[in-house]
Amino acid sequence: MRVWLFAAMAAIGVTVGACSAPERGPAVPRADTERALPLGIANARFYPGVHAKEMTEVGNEALRREIANLPPGARLPPANYLAISGGGDNGAFGSGLLNGWTAAGTRPQFKGVTGVSTGALIAPLAFLGPDYDGVLREVYTTMTAERIYRFRGLTAALFDDAMADTTPLSTLIAKYVDQKMLDAIAVEYRKGRLLLIGTTDLDSQRPVIWNIGAIADSGKPGALALVQQILRASSAIPGAFQPVLIEVEVDGKKYQELHVDGGAVAQMFLYPASVDLSKVGPKRERRAWLIRNARLDPDYADTERRTLSIAGRAISTMLAASGVNDVLRLYFISKRDGVDYNLAYIGRDFDPPPKKGEFDQAYMRALFDYGYRQALAGQEWHKVPPGLEQD
Repeated sequence: MRVWLFAAMAAIGVTVGACSAPERGPAVPRADTERALPLGIANARFYPGVHAKEMTEVGNEALRREIANLPPGARLPPANYLAISGGGDNGAFGSGLLNGWTAAGTRPQFKGVTGVSTGALIAPLAFLGPDYDGVLREVYTTMTAERIYRFRGLTAALFDDAMADTTPLSTLIAKYVDQKMLDAIAVEYRKGRLLLIGTTDLDSQRPVIWNIGAIADSGKPGALALVQQILRASSAIPGAFQPVLIEVEVDGKKYQELHVDGGAVAQMFLYPASVDLSKVGPKRERRAWLIRNARLDPDYADTERRTLSIAGRAISTMLAASGVNDVLRLYFISKRDGVDYNLAYIGRDFDPPPKKGEFDQAYMRALFDYGYRQALAGQEWHKVPPGLEQD
């Protein structure tokens, strides 16, 4: 669905400008973008290219909380960081891998967890640990398209903000991300652990990293609703799924930001490249665990010589190339900072059943089982991205 909808938008997008659009509140003035605050929470979110010092301080504060929670005389344990990529229904791979990792008895507790798109939906459950494995299994083996979106029809490309209405996704998020979960995230945040989610601010054309633990721990009315909005926004495929309007405030004035899928900028992240992790806190062993919910080898197809087929295939190629670039970028950042690199992705050996559409249960169950078996057998982690292996 993702590629087809993008292709449809590309084919008829030239006429969109002449049509009316759904209303929204005033956007944040350009000069005030970096000062805008959601719920008045100063450390709720960051622009990676601008807030390197602030994000480094967030890391230092988390370290101080971690040390304060150590038993007397105990040394800092290794720090494990988990990054989960986008990938739509391919999130079944990451879900199965996490379940299998638990079953293998080798899954660590993560110092930090990041997520984008479908990875954003997995991230809170992965952050809170194996107690939520059953929820992961349920979501990614019983999901259907009807529980995610309602297709609006082709006229939505001209007269609405997306091709599909994601009210069902909003309902699904609210079912699992409730006050109990928010309180549990806040408890872990106070122990020095971080949960970060990526969205894209379309107004400012910038990636945004949301500090979910700080929001959960703020005690602000509206914190739960904001976290639910962030998760929905991170999954909002531009043009396909509804964008999310997030209310912010500057000098007592209220504005709205338009947020979409974090994958519009990066499909996976650990921390901004401007942050040198080797210079944050005392020396300790650090490990990065990256789950790429997609294949990393070319997906051959006989492309029809038709406008939509060509546009869709080109967009699919760009998304695949972006995913490859993400794992390479994180590899070189990890090497720079002395962080042990571990990458899992859907391999060529995955032989799926015929897929009957997006969120096809047979496909997702097969992919869940594939990820589970990979983890249980200890075969999931690669030390370098494909193409960089040495003979």
